[in-house]
Amino acid sequence: MKAVLLGTTAGGGFPQWNCACALCVRARSGELPARSQDCLAISGNGTDWWLVNASPDIRTQIAACSLLNPGPGPRDTPIRGALFTDAELDHTLGLLTLRGGAGLTVWAPGPVLHALRDQFDLRTVIDGYAPLAWRQVAADESFDLGGLQVTAVPISGKKPKYARSSTVDGHWVVAYRFTDPATGGVLVYAPCLASWPAGFDDVVAGADCVLLDGTFYAASEMGSATGSSSGQAAMGHLPITHSLQELRRFPEVRRIYTHLNNTNPVLDPESAESAELREAGVEVPLDGTVIEL
Repeated sequence: MKAVLLGTTAGGGFPQWNCACALCVRARSGELPARSQDCLAISGNGTDWWLVNASPDIRTQIAACSLLNPGPGPRDTPIRGALFTDAELDHTLGLLTLRGGAGLTVWAPGPVLHALRDQFDLRTVIDGYAPLAWRQVAADESFDLGGLQVTAVPISGKKPKYARSSTVDGHWVVAYRFTDPATGGVLVYAPCLASWPAGFDDVVAGADCVLLDGTFYAASEMGSATGSSSGQAAMGHLPITHSLQELRRFPEVRRIYTHLNNTNPVLDPESAESAELREAGVEVPLDGTVIEL
């Protein structure tokens, strides 16, 4: 199994277009490396690749990853489709860029598929160009994905803002557990984690590598960085100050934070917060990082 971190930040990327916080200013000056929005590419055979979430930055992300280069035919692509962890716009709008790709399959929980048809209607727009195969992911049931075994792990029922009026209940947010039967390697991708849910200990303990929600370092972060904390508590992201104490209990697992908000001090490798993560053996890798299991 091979996975590529195509993007490692939350919505808006880093630097964020409308933010002049200290970290974004330093990124614009080149002092800190820029990062694109959350997206993972994964393959079990090195030939067939799947996107986990499809960010608005997807075109640039694909162009920067040689493993996803088109060919051998003039319109061939190794990308076979996408899996969505949720229905957030930052994780789904990249499908508009992929609208010219024939034969792609999209996997997502039932409420997410509903939202993309009845709340935002992204499905109708895309199907007007090149019809995709839409597949519902059942919670805790495994399915085959190009030689990988995939299981959707329910995380929360948090709806995106545009779907708050939806009457559909259920698992709006999931993590994905990927298993390579050939090597036994297990990777867990959970970029949105509102809490540490019951049973998540077993998910982490059974993995070789866990990519976890690192959106905010602390619960008061946005207020400290921008002068306004409006909305942070409702965004559904467990701060690192809470999740790190959980991750410390699994030193045998490779632990990685992704989906970083532009205000997160761990974006600066010289910060005290980054030093704390290194001391705990937890990584904050850059876009383009390749993981092999």
